[in-house]
Amino acid sequence: MGKRKIFAKTDLGVPQIEHTHDAVGNVVILPEAIPPTNTMIKFRRNSSTSRSFDFARWYGVGIDPFTYACQRQIERYLAGQDGAVEIITVISYCTNGLRHFFDFCVLRAKALGLDLSLSDINRDLIDGYLKHLKGSGVATTSQKSRYSKTKAVLHSLGQRGLIHLVASGDAATFPRNPFPNINRKAKGETALSKRERQAFSTALRQAIKPIWTDDPPVTSELLSYALLIVALHTGRNTTSLLEMSRDCLRPHPKDNTVFLTLWKRRGHNTNKVVLRAESDAKRRLESTPSVRINVERLIRRIMTLSAPLDAEAPVNFRGRVWLYRSRDFMNFDQVTALDAQVLGKAIRLLVHQYGLINSNGEPLRINISRLRKTFANRIFELTDGDLVITATALGNTPRVADQNYLSPGEGARRNWSFMGEVLVQELLTQSIGATYSDTPMGRCADLVNGQYAPKREGATCMNFLNCLRCKHYAVTAEDLYKLFSFYFRVLAERSRMDKRRWTREYAHIPRLIDYYIIAEGLRRGTFKDATVEAARERARILPHPFWSVDLIDSLEIFACASTH
Repeated sequence: MGKRKIFAKTDLGVPQIEHTHDAVGNVVILPEAIPPTNTMIKFRRNSSTSRSFDFARWYGVGIDPFTYACQRQIERYLAGQDGAVEIITVISYCTNGLRHFFDFCVLRAKALGLDLSLSDINRDLIDGYLKHLKGSGVATTSQKSRYSKTKAVLHSLGQRGLIHLVASGDAATFPRNPFPNINRKAKGETALSKRERQAFSTALRQAIKPIWTDDPPVTSELLSYALLIVALHTGRNTTSLLEMSRDCLRPHPKDNTVFLTLWKRRGHNTNKVVLRAESDAKRRLESTPSVRINVERLIRRIMTLSAPLDAEAPVNFRGRVWLYRSRDFMNFDQVTALDAQVLGKAIRLLVHQYGLINSNGEPLRINISRLRKTFANRIFELTDGDLVITATALGNTPRVADQNYLSPGEGARRNWSFMGEVLVQELLTQSIGATYSDTPMGRCADLVNGQYAPKREGATCMNFLNCLRCKHYAVTAEDLYKLFSFYFRVLAERSRMDKRRWTREYAHIPRLIDYYIIAEGLRRGTFKDATVEAARERARILPHPFWSVDLIDSLEIFACASTH
C-alpha cells in the first residue's frame, strides 16, 4: 500500500501583497495599501535578542513599494509560507539585510528625485547596492552577508512574480559571483591545541563538581559548564545542544550504549550521536564520578535536577533539558532556558576563574564552533586520518568535513622538518659506517627496521611520504633525479584533489625539498647548480618511472602511516 501524502495546513489569512498590473505588465502596489496598519513585526521567542522589527522609518521616503513588498514577504516567512525559514534566519533578513538595502534605496531615490517602484529592481539597482556595500567600510565577509540576506527576500518576491527576475546573461538581476574568493577572506574558528584542550577539560571537571552533590543549586553557569562538556565530547552545534529535549537519550541496539538524538533545524531532521552508557549497577553506586566524565550520566543528572522546573517553564521552553531559575532583576526566579548569550557569559567567567590562556598568553577564546572543530580534528587523529568516519561523526559529508573542519595536526610543521642526510657518494660506506640501499626517494640505511618502517619480518618500508623526515634517509647528487620526480608528482596532486586538502597534507613537501635539501646541498657544495637544474629539468620532462601517474594512481597509498 502506498504511503499516504500528508498536506501541510495553510492559513488562508496569510498576508498578501495588494497589487495590480500596469499596461506593460509591471506589478503596481495599490496606493491605499501603503502603509499597512501595522508596520511592526513581532518575533516569537528565539535564540537571539531581537523580538521585533519596525518598517515604519522606510515608509514615506520614496521607496514605499519596496518596503511594503518586503514587509509582507517577511510576514509570509513567519507564517510558514514560501519555504521553511527558521525564525532566526528571518530576523537576520531584517536586521542584517533589508535594513541596509532600504537605506541604500532611500539614497538612490533622493539622488534620482523619483519614487522607486518594484520595476526598478533590476541589475542596475543591484550593482549600485553592491557598490554601496563596498563603500560602507565593512569587511568583505560582512558585505556578502548583507547582500545574501537581501537577495533571499528579493528572490522570493521574484518567484512569486512580483518583480521581474532575469536568470542569466549580462542583464541577470543578480550577478553570478559578486564576491570571488570570499572563502579565502573568511577566518573560521580553529580547533583547540592539545595543551588548550587539556587545560579547558581540567577546568570543566572542576567547575561541574557541585553537580554531583546533594541538592546542588541549578544555576545558568553550572548548566553551561555541563553543556560545554557535552559539546566537547559530541561535536554538536550550538542550537541543537541548547534545544536538547528531555527525550534526547534513546535506546541503542548495543548493550550499555544509547543514542543522543538532537534536532537539526537547518536540515529539518534529527542527528544521532552514539554515547557509552553506564550499566544499571554502576548508576546505582553512590560514588564520586570518575575523572573521565560519562556524558550519558551527566545528561541524565541534568535532567533529574531540572525536572521539577519543567512544569513551571514557559510553553516554548517545556520539554527542554537546560532549565534554571533566572537571577536577573527583570525576570527574577522565573524558569527559563539557556541561550547563546547566557552561555557566552558563563564561558567568559570560566576562562577568568581558571586563568585559561592561549599560546600568546591571552585569554583563551572558547565557543561551540571551536569545540566542534576540536572534536572533528580529534576524531580525525584517532582514526588515523579516516575522513569518512570523521564526516560521519560530525554529521556532514566528507567534502564539507574536509574543507571546513579539519586543520593540520598540531605538530605538522615541526614533524615535517628534514631529518635525513645530504651526502656525497664517497661517504656512503666510509665515514658514515652504514650501508645504504637505493629507494625511489634516494637512499635508506634501514628498509626493514627504519624509523617509519613497518618493523615486521619480511616487510619492506614503503612509507615514502615520510622519507624526508626520517633519520635513516640520505640523498646524494645522483639521487636528485628521483627526488625531483617525487617533487613534481606532489605538485601534480594539486589538480587531483581539493585545494585545501592539498595545502594541508602536501604543500609543505616541495618547500622542504627546495629550502632544506637543495639549499643545504648547495651551501655545502655537495650539489652544483648545473647538476640541480639538470636533474630538475629531466624530472619535469621525463619523471622517474616509479613516480609516474601510470604506475601510481594516487599518492594516498603511501599515506597510511604518515599520521603515525
